[in-house]
Amino acid sequence: MKRFFVGFSLIILSSVSGFAQSLQQLVEAVQKQYAPDKRVAIFNIVADSSGTLTGFTNLPEAKQALLNQLKAADRPFVDQIQLLPAPVLGEKTFAIVNVSVANLRSNARNSAELSTQALLGMPLNVWDKDRGWYQVQTPDQYIAWTDSGALQLMTKADFEQWNSAEKIIYTRPFGFVYSEPNKRAQTVSDIVAGNQLVLVSEQRRYFQVRYPDGRTGYIPKYEAQRLADWQAAARPTEEALVSTAKSLMGIPYLWGGTSVKGMDCSGFTKTVYLLNGQQLPRDASQQVHVGDLIDTAGKNFARLRPGDLLFFGEPATADKPERVVHVGMWIGNNEFIHASGQIRITSVDPNAPNFDAYELNRFLRVKRVANPGQ
Repeated sequence: MKRFFVGFSLIILSSVSGFAQSLQQLVEAVQKQYAPDKRVAIFNIVADSSGTLTGFTNLPEAKQALLNQLKAADRPFVDQIQLLPAPVLGEKTFAIVNVSVANLRSNARNSAELSTQALLGMPLNVWDKDRGWYQVQTPDQYIAWTDSGALQLMTKADFEQWNSAEKIIYTRPFGFVYSEPNKRAQTVSDIVAGNQLVLVSEQRRYFQVRYPDGRTGYIPKYEAQRLADWQAAARPTEEALVSTAKSLMGIPYLWGGTSVKGMDCSGFTKTVYLLNGQQLPRDASQQVHVGDLIDTAGKNFARLRPGDLLFFGEPATADKPERVVHVGMWIGNNEFIHASGQIRITSVDPNAPNFDAYELNRFLRVKRVANPGQ
């Protein structure tokens, strides 16, 4: 009899284990369909041996699709999936960046990897809170964590009021906001290219501006523009893209950086386009899926135009998929500009003094992403 019960127990355990595994396979199938890229979507759900589904997601349609599939398959389950935003946030599920450059990290701690950056005045969705850290999503859909000091949390009404207010955009690489309309006055904060603040008033030589947290200050008018005027004129033309890119020469490489305080390769190309009115995805492996493919068979670059993006990495093999790990921007004259140690210019011409055989050897393809008519 003892052997019978042991064997029976093993059969039950195997059945329970198989049930949990089949549930988890359904979860993973839904995740693959609705949230294949964890950089831009949250879908962390686990099924246990009792059929209880736990975890969280910011995709209501993905959760509903999972529950519908379980019901259709006649699988018993207990739904304990939390839809984000998290209840701990209350009504403040939006935020505006409140510092010149906010550092967004992979996890809720200062020692975590720098994932990306967000600029002063940038609107964010807020999904969760962990102590003094908030999980946010940027306009390019990137999801990461930043500390409370970088944000001004807002209700939907406050958020909409901020977004609808008239603003200025800072157009110089770097500068300061002053407490009085005088460069000798106390500084309120630093300010960098792409920062946006609410316009309070306009004087002969200064814009008076307001921060998301209510602070006010003054910016020299020659260093900024009314946002609406800038948006009407900003176009990613060949000339504008090259001019912007060259204005950033020498800025140091920073993994996760997307501002003039430091940039990684895709942060650089993203920033160049952003400062000319066009939004690109955050990472090189995302940017490579945008735009039109340009024929470079045999590494012939004759068809390239300034502003085209060159992608580098490891080609696909029978054992592993392609890896896109680097990106630069074509500027003409057989040269491209990219973040590698610092923002610098490299040539594809073997006879040029700035030729880089390493980059040429790992070249993959070129995409034309500029949309000057947008």
